[in-house]
Amino acid sequence: MTRRIVVVGSINMDLVTQAPRFPQPGETLLGDGFITVPGGKGANQAVAAARLGAEVALVGALGRDAFGDQLHAGLREEGVDLAHVHRLDDQASGTASITVAGGENQIVVVPAANACVTPAHVEAAHGAVGRADVVLVQMEIPLDAIEATLRLGQRLGVPVILNPAPARPLPAEWLALARYVTPNQHELAVLLGADPAEDFRALMRRAPGPVVLTRGGEGAWYREQAGEPAHQPSFDVAVVDSTGAGDTFNAALAVFLHEGLPQAVRKACAAAALAVTRLGAQPGMPRKQELEAFLGR
Repeated sequence: MTRRIVVVGSINMDLVTQAPRFPQPGETLLGDGFITVPGGKGANQAVAAARLGAEVALVGALGRDAFGDQLHAGLREEGVDLAHVHRLDDQASGTASITVAGGENQIVVVPAANACVTPAHVEAAHGAVGRADVVLVQMEIPLDAIEATLRLGQRLGVPVILNPAPARPLPAEWLALARYVTPNQHELAVLLGADPAEDFRALMRRAPGPVVLTRGGEGAWYREQAGEPAHQPSFDVAVVDSTGAGDTFNAALAVFLHEGLPQAVRKACAAAALAVTRLGAQPGMPRKQELEAFLGR
C-alpha cells in the first residue's frame, strides 16, 4: 500500500562549493568545484519520501524567479504534488550557501520566500493533510506555520514528525503535539533549554514526547513515551557529503513508520547512509529499490 506523506517546509536552491578545508575568518581559499543543487529541508524530505515510494504533497513557497522555476520543475519531475506550493511575486526563492570539506558541511541559509509560509497556507492544505498517513515539518519556515501544522495534525488525527532543524526553543506544548521529534543532541538541548553537554539519554527522558535522536556515525537512538532509549547502529559507508542525510533519515522514518518504530529507524539509518555516499542533498537520496538492495546485502 502506497503511503501518503505531506511535507510542510522550505524549498531552496543549494549553492555548493567543494573545498579542501573550511576557511578561517577573513581567509580566501581556492575551491575544488561548484554546483547548484535543489535543496531546502522541506523539498529534500519530499523528494526523499517520493523516491522511497510514497505519494507526497509539499506545502511551501517559491519566488517567481529563475531559481523558483528550476526548483518547481525539478519537484514536479520527482512526482511531488505541488498544488500547495505558492509562487510569490514579491519574494526571491530561498537559497543555501554550502561549503563541503572532508565529508562535513557548513551552511548559510537565506529563507526569502520560505519566510512567507503562513498558517493560512497550512490550513489551505487541510484536505491533503487529512488524507495523509504522516506529516513532516521542519524549522526553516516561520514558527506560526510550524505550530499550525502541529495543531492541524492533532485535530485531524494524523501523526506529525517534527524535525527541529535549525533548532530554536519551542514550548513544551508544541513538542507534545508531535508524534515524534527528531533532533540531534545539540538540537534537543536547544529545544529543552538544556546544556548540550548533558547526557543525551537524560535529554531524551526529559522531552515531553517520543524522541528519535540522530547521532551521525553512531546511528540513532529512539524512545517512546516510556522506557529507556534503544539504539540503532549506523551502517558503514564511505562518506562523500553529509548534506541531506538528516532529511533522508526523516523521510524514510515517515515512509516506514507503519512497520513499527524499530524497523522504521533501521531503514532510516540505512537510507541516510546511502545518501552520504554521493555529492549533493537530493542527488544523493536513494530510491526504494536501492534501499532494499542495501539492506539485503
